[in-house]
Amino acid sequence: MDGADLHPVGWVRSPVADRADAVRQGDEGAPDVVIDLVPAVAAAAADLRAGDELLLLTWLHLADRTTLAVHPRGDVTRPSTGVFATRSPDRPNPIGLHRVRVLDVDGLHVHVSGCEAVDGTPVVDIKPVLGSVEDR
Repeated sequence: MDGADLHPVGWVRSPVADRADAVRQGDEGAPDVVIDLVPAVAAAAADLRAGDELLLLTWLHLADRTTLAVHPRGDVTRPSTGVFATRSPDRPNPIGLHRVRVLDVDGLHVHVSGCEAVDGTPVVDIKPVLGSVEDR
């Protein structure tokens, strides 16, 4: 597919190194992490401020890209469900979506609240959470 090349804008630096130790969602006790940005995107991060709510899009590099169905949350008592109807990290294109709040910005290091991505996860984009239509 032409035009589908992704280039990381940074990487997650987290105390969670093993996927088995990560919580399933950020609001379930995920640690604060640092996003280490690449120098080439410094201008793109120039206006990030403490308190901003962001959506981090990551590439879940440890995912199984052949998985098409899972038991939600690993609960085998639940029916097998196609991954497009779940938040499973295992999927054909393992893009992670993490809603976080900026705690501090120190040059190319963006400290954010609870993010469930493991250490070394590539960040492919950062977008602001939009407020009401009137505030855009």
